[in-house]
Parts: sequence; C-alpha cells; structure tokens
Amino acid sequence: MSQIQYFLGANSPTGFYSLYDEISDPHRIGRLYILKGGPGCGKSSLMRRLARHGEAAGRRVHRILCSGDPDSLDGVIFPDLGTAVVDGTAPHVGEANCPGAVETYLDLSRFYDHAALQEEKDRLLELSAAYKDCYRQAYRCIGAAGELRRNLREWADSAELRGKLQKRAAGVIARELKRSPKHPGHTQRRFLSALTHRGMLTLWDTVSAQAERVYELSDSFGTAHHLLSPILAAAEAAGYEAVACPDPMCPDRLAHLILPELSLAFVTSSSEQPWGKRPYRHLRLDAMAEATLKQLSRPRLRFTRKVSDALLADGVSNLAGAKELHDQLEGLYNPHVDFTGVYETADALAGEIFS
Repeated sequence: MSQIQYFLGANSPTGFYSLYDEISDPHRIGRLYILKGGPGCGKSSLMRRLARHGEAAGRRVHRILCSGDPDSLDGVIFPDLGTAVVDGTAPHVGEANCPGAVETYLDLSRFYDHAALQEEKDRLLELSAAYKDCYRQAYRCIGAAGELRRNLREWADSAELRGKLQKRAAGVIARELKRSPKHPGHTQRRFLSALTHRGMLTLWDTVSAQAERVYELSDSFGTAHHLLSPILAAAEAAGYEAVACPDPMCPDRLAHLILPELSLAFVTSSSEQPWGKRPYRHLRLDAMAEATLKQLSRPRLRFTRKVSDALLADGVSNLAGAKELHDQLEGLYNPHVDFTGVYETADALAGEIFS
C-alpha cells in the first residue's frame, strides 16, 4: 500500500508556519485526539502503531511528518473516518474547540517516571535551552535567505510573464477540467516540501501515490504560483477535491497542486528538488522568465543565489544541531518512559477508532 505523507508545519523565513488548523476544524472532522506530553514520551510511537492498525484494517492513512525530524510523526489522519490524532504540543499547540463532542485529550506524560526524571532535571533544562537557541539561529538564517529569494522572485516576475502563465493555465483548464460542477469543490492545504535538518525535502512518493499524470514545472524563481492559482480556482469551481501545497519558503504562494480524483498533479521542480521521473507534460517556466531576467546582470543573479544558498545551508546546519540536541533529550527521557503503557493505549485507541 502506497503511503501518503505530508507536512502540516514548515520552517519558514518568518519562523514556524502552521497548517494544523486544517485538521482541527470541528466542522470538517468528526473526532480529533490531541496528544500531550514532552519529549520522548511516546507520541510518535503511538501514532505509528495506530497507522499500522489502520492499514491492517484496510483504512486509508495519511501520515503527517515532523518538519524538524521527518523520521518522526506529528499526526495521523484516517480520512475515510473523519478522524485524526495529532501532537498538540509546541510549536503546533493544539487545543479543543468542541471538547468531548469532537476532541479528546490524551496525556502521555503519565507514562513518565517522574521521580527518576527529577535526577536529570538540570541536564534536561540545559539541553532544552540549547535546543531553543539552535532554532532561533536557524530562523535568522532562513529569514535572511527568504529575503534574497524574494528578490529573485520579484526580478523574474513581470506583467508579461504573468500573462504567459495565465494563458498557459487557461489551456490546462480547458484540457483537464471539463466537467460541469455537481457539488462545491474542497481544498486541503498541506506542505509537500519542508526545510528539515537534512535540507529541503519533497515527498515525491505522495504525488506518485495519487497521480499518474504529472505536469512538471521547471521553476527556480517561484513563479509557478501564477500558473497554479487559476488552475486551483477552476478545480474548486468544477467541484473537485484538491490538495494545495504552499512553498515553505513563501507559504502564501503555491508550489504544488494535486487533484486526486483526476489522478493529476502539478509539481514545481528545480535543481535543488528535481522531479526525477518522466512527466506527463513538462513546462519550462524559467524559459518564460528569460525576457525579464535578461535585463539583469548575470553576476548579480548568481551572487544573490549563492548568498541565499549559503544562508539556507547555515540554517539547515542549525536545524541539524537542534535535531542532535532533541535526540539527546529523548535519550534522557526514554529510559524513564513506560512504553508498554504507551502501546497498550495505542491498541485501545485503535479498537475505539476502527470499531
């Protein structure tokens, strides 16, 4: 079974950017379990076990990865059941909107051996302070890189380019979105890409699991938004379900778009994050921007990109430092956690959800 994975948080130029409200709307979800507890208490382990239970029961499972550590889970969604389980601790604090009727809190801190952890208190506080400082440093670097990338994006942008992209979007809409609307469309926002301790990571397998036809948009300046935005609007008007994926380095702009009902996707590809497969169609957006960019000096463009890349690399280095410190924190906590109790809680919760 192909795994569908997304991020709901992003390390962005303005700090942590959250889309967690997408799965906390009580009008769109029936049951939401909010996990509470500190590092190493078993939140990710519980959700992984639940995901395996869901797959064994033949249910669709969407995993939400942690942008700080993509090997860890921040949430698991069972879309067929309108049910989700989410880590409700910082930086994506989750609280109940309709407690009891929709949300249920699960406190995993009860599985800590509090007496044993008292002996580790000073070291825990030291590591926690260093961990937060790494994130502060990372966001300074990512913020500076974001400003330079905005310069590149604005240099490439022009009325002429927007006209070309809107014309191309109209052709795609006429070719791909032909049906008359029978019901209102619905759009979910998810991050397909995230800046992690391993650098920029894009979950290409999630696209392949939902779309046989993929438009590859070669775009190193962030102009794909002008193509994707009208396509998304047309998909909503035609009554399709859509997954709109913002750019983590500029979350108010689209980088990818997936239309699962049509087995169709549009992905932004660059030298940093190449699609790497044979596309259904290949649109070279950078070539469309040449008319604007040729007015600028090539050395200036290269220098701006080089400095931006260096700042981003420094940000990633700090994210890696934060990951190492978090691993040390979990290493202190783990021996003092009753994981048998965590797994028993996961199994009982699976019985509640899948019955």
